Amino acid sequence: MKKFLYAMGLIAATLPAKAQAPVKPFQSNDRVVFVGNSITEAGAYVSYIYLYYMTHFPGRPLVIMNAGVGGDRAGDIYRRLEYDVLAKHPNVIVLTFGMNDTGYFEFNGDNAAEKTKERIALSHTEFNKIEARLLQLPSVTKILMASSPYDETSKFNNNVFKGKQKAMLEIANFQEAAAQEHHWGFVDLLRPLTTINEKLQEKDPNFTLIGPDRIHPGNAGHLVMAAQFLKDQGLAGKPVANVQIDAAAAKVKQAENCQVSKLAVTSGNLHFTYLAQSLPFPLDTVSRIFGNSQKQVDALQWIPFTEEFNQEILQVQGLADGDYTLKMDGHVIGHWPAAAFSQGINLALQPETPEYKQAQSIMTLNMRRAEIEARFRSYAWIQGNYLDKRGMRMQDDAAALDTIRLYAKTDGFLRFHSGNYETAQYKELRDVWQQEIDTIIKLVYKLDKPVPHQVEIVKN
Repeated sequence: MKKFLYAMGLIAATLPAKAQAPVKPFQSNDRVVFVGNSITEAGAYVSYIYLYYMTHFPGRPLVIMNAGVGGDRAGDIYRRLEYDVLAKHPNVIVLTFGMNDTGYFEFNGDNAAEKTKERIALSHTEFNKIEARLLQLPSVTKILMASSPYDETSKFNNNVFKGKQKAMLEIANFQEAAAQEHHWGFVDLLRPLTTINEKLQEKDPNFTLIGPDRIHPGNAGHLVMAAQFLKDQGLAGKPVANVQIDAAAAKVKQAENCQVSKLAVTSGNLHFTYLAQSLPFPLDTVSRIFGNSQKQVDALQWIPFTEEFNQEILQVQGLADGDYTLKMDGHVIGHWPAAAFSQGINLALQPETPEYKQAQSIMTLNMRRAEIEARFRSYAWIQGNYLDKRGMRMQDDAAALDTIRLYAKTDGFLRFHSGNYETAQYKELRDVWQQEIDTIIKLVYKLDKPVPHQVEIVKN
């Protein structure tokens, strides 16, 4: 209970000073593109948002796509806006930038304040070009998103670019102003995540919500980002399901976002048919971002994700004192005393339930989709950061490949992406990858449909 209250206090502290209207949730058949830099290219928070929609709204099929490219600033995004972003035919664009725009080692050099002012002005100028193009697309919903923070306050080392966070805040301010002017959506990751980070650092000065480079969040940080985005969409507090049963009266008192039928109470034991309208959000326990040990599940210690986004409550009051076994479809889920049932059991945290296992299969498919999509992002990195700047964008011929092989010998970033380009240069193969992604999405929306389960509560 103390952990819950502490977490709730952290989330309350993340509310921006100026209240924002909730960003409209995504709808059926939306084509959503998240546009950003390496934090977006890493893809975790985008994938988590997609997984939430897959599990919580199984009857709302949509496509969420990643258009992040590592190293991008506003000007780079503008250069690839047509061929990489709008070419995906989105009807919703989520745009974020600021981490790279503000610079890095420049903060430790001479005339840092003056150079910072110049970089912010340049970012604003380049954003104005993006803004002008987006204004030509009235049918596209626009959402501006302030960057996740640069961790300037953790004490785990002294490698800090002092003043960078303040510069990023100035970019967030003009992003928010533009959103307000045009009545676009605005999601603030910078200030809320900074608040959470600093609160947790009061207990542990070496803590970081981000990661060892102070720039790139790990899996847990990405879940915090996803949760903030979903919260700004007004989705916090939407239960997976909420069942309340009065065993003494053999009566269903509440069935929120679910159906409960055929309730029978015999000799103190209960049996009923349960059909939820959503699936729980399955949590990953593996660190999946290179160089960052964070696991997605770690975020549960920092924010009340479970309380706000993952509640599948089974509450049964009026049971005689004693211990009971909960079964679903004949399979034992767990054992609890009557008092625990009276308080309510969160089935979303029980990995043995059939609906949790169903959700895990969706998570696995979604991870596979993201893995394939990462190949496209690596290909886009080559185009945007290398070939485009040499007048060879989308050339994808022997000359382009030879040039990449030559310069990859001395350019580590290019070398990292060059292996993928060896095959991604072939449009026919990229088409096959896209077909696989499309097949996975169709399979997800076939397999994520909740099904009825037989629930038993048996006295031991």
